[in-house]
Amino acid sequence: MAILIDPPLFEAHGRRWSHLVSDTDLEELHAFARGCGLPARGFEGDHYDVPEERYAAVVAAGARPTDVRTLLRALVASGLRLPKRRGDTGVARVPDVHLPDGTVADIDLVRSGREVEPRRTFAAMAFVRDAAGDHVVVHSVRRDQWGPPGGWREAGESVRENAVRELREETGLVVAPETLVPVGYERFRVTATGPLWRPGQDLLQLYAVDLPTVRPAFGERLDGVDGCRWVSWAELEALCAGEFYWPILAAVLGPDPAGW
Repeated sequence: MAILIDPPLFEAHGRRWSHLVSDTDLEELHAFARGCGLPARGFEGDHYDVPEERYAAVVAAGARPTDVRTLLRALVASGLRLPKRRGDTGVARVPDVHLPDGTVADIDLVRSGREVEPRRTFAAMAFVRDAAGDHVVVHSVRRDQWGPPGGWREAGESVRENAVRELREETGLVVAPETLVPVGYERFRVTATGPLWRPGQDLLQLYAVDLPTVRPAFGERLDGVDGCRWVSWAELEALCAGEFYWPILAAVLGPDPAGW
């Protein structure tokens, strides 16, 4: 097992950066980063970004210097690489998630201000925030859990229409499709297929929407949802922090988000 770091050659935000990876295990990588005092926000799904001024200290702590190509080959060979489009930000890979229909998948959580390919998108979810900064959660009967409103896409509807319909059906709140802001996506790497899984569709689109009023009243909702609440950030964390999607929800909605 080894922790690898490449030279600080990549320029962003007025600084130069290195990439820090493990060739075996993400937990090993996280433990090493904590020991070096690297902030959690520096993790991008499969590596930590390390500013040039920290490079020498990280090498002194035990990271093995290597060139960019060798580091990338080691990351790919480890199976830990999280592919993403240029400009997207990897948040986490959550392994072995069991879905209600029996589907099992490793799920990549990726931040992005761009929508993903509609032909690959099977569902959408909306992170809804009111004018006071509170959040909407609904309780799914089928999953027996609280979370943001969302669900499977129906035939003939666009991905945005999918998100708007699910929000209306689960909360009674109505928003215009153009108010939805793309903030990321979930990519499902399926290892066991359940009866509801759609071959060729592996993406769930994530949107955010800010409402202009404080805690607007909920309307009628479908039978699949038996609870709907406005909650504070602390309440949202208490309800959802154990769910697989929590890392990206926290990255988007948390106390110090990068912005929608």
